[in-house]
Amino acid sequence: MNRVIHFEIHAANPQRAISFYKKVFGWEFTSWGGPEEYWLIKTGPDDKPGINGGLIKRRSEIESHSVIAYVCTIGVESVDKASKEVTENAGEIVVPKMPIPGVGWLIYCKDTEGNIFGIHQDDPNAK
Repeated sequence: MNRVIHFEIHAANPQRAISFYKKVFGWEFTSWGGPEEYWLIKTGPDDKPGINGGLIKRRSEIESHSVIAYVCTIGVESVDKASKEVTENAGEIVVPKMPIPGVGWLIYCKDTEGNIFGIHQDDPNAK
């Protein structure tokens, strides 16, 4: 079985995207220092489940049609609190809070760069 080991965010304005993810989720960004603009993203402590990722300057504009990509979902303590943080930092809720019965709550958001991502809160009582 193969696991996801890294994710990547593409951004027209990397500094704007870095600011968004720092403010909303507290992620840490470090410049890779390579031949192109690339930042490594630390999403949490190494001893906790999860993956780290990267952020790169988008090479072209997003077309007007749907973006074809994997959607990464971020675990949070409160979907309601995270939803507020997203909208207060120029993000957008694109699919409102919905229950996953017996699992938790899920919303889909759009970041400042037009990327879709999910936010999930564990709650075995969700209905």
